[in-house]
Amino acid sequence: MPIPIRTVQPDPALPARADVVVIGGGIIGITTALFLARKGVSVALCEKGEIGAEQSGRNWGWCRTIGRDPGEIPLAMESLRLWRGMNAMVGGETGFRQAGIVYVYDTEKEVAAQEEWLAKAQLYQSDARILRGKEVSALLPGAARTFAGALYTATDGRAEPFQAVPAIAEGARRLGVSLHTSCAVRGFEMQAGRVSAAVTEHGRIACNAIVLAGGAWSRLFCGNLGLDLPQLKVLGSVMRTEPIDGPPEMAVGGSDFAFRKRLDGGYTIARRGIYEAPIVPDSFRLFFDFLPALRGEHGGVRLRLNSRFVEEWRTRRAWRLDEVTPFEAIRTYDPRPTRKLLDEAMGTIIRDFPAFSGMRLADAWGGLIDTTPDAVPVIGEMPQYPGFFLSTGYSGHGFGIGPGAGRLTADLVTGDAPVVDPTPFRPDRFSRLRHRPPAS
Repeated sequence: MPIPIRTVQPDPALPARADVVVIGGGIIGITTALFLARKGVSVALCEKGEIGAEQSGRNWGWCRTIGRDPGEIPLAMESLRLWRGMNAMVGGETGFRQAGIVYVYDTEKEVAAQEEWLAKAQLYQSDARILRGKEVSALLPGAARTFAGALYTATDGRAEPFQAVPAIAEGARRLGVSLHTSCAVRGFEMQAGRVSAAVTEHGRIACNAIVLAGGAWSRLFCGNLGLDLPQLKVLGSVMRTEPIDGPPEMAVGGSDFAFRKRLDGGYTIARRGIYEAPIVPDSFRLFFDFLPALRGEHGGVRLRLNSRFVEEWRTRRAWRLDEVTPFEAIRTYDPRPTRKLLDEAMGTIIRDFPAFSGMRLADAWGGLIDTTPDAVPVIGEMPQYPGFFLSTGYSGHGFGIGPGAGRLTADLVTGDAPVVDPTPFRPDRFSRLRHRPPAS
């Protein structure tokens, strides 16, 4: 079902020119535009559908440093710093609250693995710590499940995806960013060996650089350029409850459940540890790239054959700049959630945290997550097309690290000193992205 995202009204006309055109109105595109504007760069942001209407408005809303890939920790730390000041920065309510996040573990082996992670995280001044026994019980009073231990960060937080992305978009507009919804970018033009203009369904915008922050759509856009971005889509399913008193204030994640309190007093709930991956033609093209993920090295994935295989088989993979594109045929991915997974999560939470026994379900939704083989995003310029930057493949982490990612992307576009080391995110770590596109 469509999520209740707050509509952002588009600017009335495309500008003839902007320094940078950002493709995609999710958290990454919006924060990139925001931080470019804060540098005095003129920005036009084009979104084929509505601002924040896909995965950026459908995620759990966790703003965490805890449990990050070691390469992402500095970016997550910078993002958390930015989240704390985001309401004041954009002059709007993002829903961010510093309430803490805890991961609980059933076995000593799992706790020991977190001790290894903690040793790496503390190099970046993380305040995460391991809890055991009575410390876990004190943090989660009333829990009916006994946990071997927990990893806890008091300084992590949560925000409201439905509110945050539109609020940041309006803040970016106040800094001069022009926002254009229902405006798909079909491709771009080159002049003197560099990007010179973005071509949209409504006209051309001359520019010096383009940032593709297209989320689950990025591989399709890149494919039309001859760039083989190794990215697949996985389905996340989420539900929210009516307001309820009693459950923990912090976000809690276990092996088979996740929940966090919402600003309205309800809770966002999901089945942690399992994602569904629709089997599509790209599943075969990228099979060996994603084999480690299928083996469970980056979390459990259940393959699912449904109508999406035929839909993507029929989707055009190449087009000219004067042709209607797939981005105009489907404005918003709005997949059905997997109710079986949500029912599993709800049953587990009611059993393990009796304070949830009286909860009432408000609604549920699905979202397609842009995922890379190593579950780490791709951020950087594509040398095949100077002036064309990727910021995609956030693998379910994009909302939480969005502010830092937007700032890093803005730094790379302007050539400024990057806020964190961009090496872990470089596109050429994937051999597929080192190849030159075929001559047109």
